Amino acid sequence: MATPATHQMRVLIVDDEPLARRRLEILLRDQDDIELVGTAADGLVAGRMIAEHAPDVVLLDIKMPGMNGLEVLDALRGGAAPIVIFVTAFDRFALDAFEKAAFDYLLKPVEPQRLAAALARARTALAERAAAERAPELEEILRNLRAGAPSLPAYDRDIWIQERGGRVSLPVAAIDWVAAERDYVRIHAGARSYLIRQSISALEACLDPAEFVRVHRSSLVRTDRIVRIRHAAGRGAVVLSTGAEIAVSRRHMGVLKTLSRGRPAYSSASA
Repeated sequence: MATPATHQMRVLIVDDEPLARRRLEILLRDQDDIELVGTAADGLVAGRMIAEHAPDVVLLDIKMPGMNGLEVLDALRGGAAPIVIFVTAFDRFALDAFEKAAFDYLLKPVEPQRLAAALARARTALAERAAAERAPELEEILRNLRAGAPSLPAYDRDIWIQERGGRVSLPVAAIDWVAAERDYVRIHAGARSYLIRQSISALEACLDPAEFVRVHRSSLVRTDRIVRIRHAAGRGAVVLSTGAEIAVSRRHMGVLKTLSRGRPAYSSASA
């Protein structure tokens, strides 16, 4: 007797990082009976694609601009809700909550074996219960996240940087300042610098404004690295503990007054 054909599990990838989406696409190619129905770079597009393609599984990034992963999850209502597997770079303390609330999670950078295990669990779950039975579980997930999960960090604690042979994690606390270079930003950290393809505005949105300040359309500095502030004839600069001196534009001159309050190293010169 012929063996029934295995149903292809339909998967949607949702992540605002192009490299992360590409990695998942490549890894999914090696998985049997997987149909990639599409990719989305933000939560709003993800919601439309879920409604249009009705995926079985969504690989969902947590932190995205605009509508984040939890808000996407919150919007998934009704019997057709897919299984959601979080994809996250959060520290372990936050993942404890996801283990209790989410179907599964994948830690960035995603490892092939871990992805395969999560998809195997999803396939078993799909075989054991109808889509309509997943709606109560989704409600329970949302209740657990709201009531028991620790608050998610609003800003990044580290940045993943592509280098030869793989990716490295750079702690945000190690960053001294950032300079825009066309479609890239150069991150200065101690004696090293790193070039990544991202706009300075996008990077600024990921950093705590209490720790970083924009001093120029092409410059961002860590406030606790500033040891001296200068301004003369409408032109300003900040001097960092590393010795770097960063120009402050006229548009951002107001930041000098804010930063100089209570700073004994502040100096003012006439034209």
